Amino acid sequence: MQLGQNAHVDEPAVGAVAAPGRRPRAGYRTDLVTVLLGTWFSIGLFLDAWAHSNVPELETFFTPWHAVFYSGFAATGAWILWVLWRNYQHGLRGLDAIPVGYGPAVFALPVFAAAGVGDYLWHTFIGIEQGIDILFSPTHLALITSMVLILTTPLRTLWSDRDVISPSFKQFLPAVLALAFTASLVLLFAGYADATVFTSGEVIKAFSFQKGANNIGRAGDLAAAIMLTNLIMVVPLLLAARRFRPPFGSATLLAFVVMLLSTAVANYENLSTAAGFIVAGVLIDVLLLKLRPSELRVKEYRIFGAAASFVTWAVYFVTAIVDQGTTPSVTEMWTGAPVMAALHGLLMAAVLVPTARR
Repeated sequence: MQLGQNAHVDEPAVGAVAAPGRRPRAGYRTDLVTVLLGTWFSIGLFLDAWAHSNVPELETFFTPWHAVFYSGFAATGAWILWVLWRNYQHGLRGLDAIPVGYGPAVFALPVFAAAGVGDYLWHTFIGIEQGIDILFSPTHLALITSMVLILTTPLRTLWSDRDVISPSFKQFLPAVLALAFTASLVLLFAGYADATVFTSGEVIKAFSFQKGANNIGRAGDLAAAIMLTNLIMVVPLLLAARRFRPPFGSATLLAFVVMLLSTAVANYENLSTAAGFIVAGVLIDVLLLKLRPSELRVKEYRIFGAAASFVTWAVYFVTAIVDQGTTPSVTEMWTGAPVMAALHGLLMAAVLVPTARR
């Protein structure tokens, strides 16, 4: 990356000092380390989510997965503080020592630490959550919010570099990992409406019900989950396509990371569903390559929003049908759900880019 308005003072090869009033810009290696360390404590959270869902005798705060989680945070926080210290050594003071895009992460570090202490006290005096209540715990919500601010740092760095429009996969890797882990965390806290954790058998069964019944039961759960999960999966892609031309493989990587969380939460019983999402990710990468959606190409952008959503859920049902060897008995549900998702994807594209940028 070239030196522009903001100097890359945090890279050893540069060693320059930014002019007064100019903040440094983190280099590629710094962002890559940031997102890899963020991956460490994200995996810790995935392990903790698995434990809360699958270890009924869980009764203590001091667990191996909490150790992974909080040690990952400590490593990430130490790294970000080290970046600030290097900039301080180069003569930058106050806010000028914080690289572009790192401000929210610096703010989030003490918030996360305080939420961690609060979580310990919460578990000590109130107890360990093992159901839907885990998703509404105030300390958990504070932890997840601060995590998102930390994890999206590489995305903010690349976003702020106006010279980058069509990054290579290597150049885009920290940003797309940031998007992928953020989507995973958001989906984790929408676990009461997560369509990725359904097994293929559950998908078939949910949409096989007696027509005219007043209680739609599991069918309503799956329908609502598809709509919410679709938004969580498609919005990061639309956001990336609005600003960049994402390289081939971006959508596949996002799906792969999200499925790492999904399979852990489902205790690895939804592997066929996870495989379907990864296949859909490959097809979405083809759509990105062919359509080249952007805020300058509004028609293609909206087509992409609809098509990416439709493909995701069409593959979802095809995977379940192939795996189970039968179709859901209510045809309207499994044929109409991808269309409904496509309309939601189109709507989100219109909201994110209402008119072409001039």
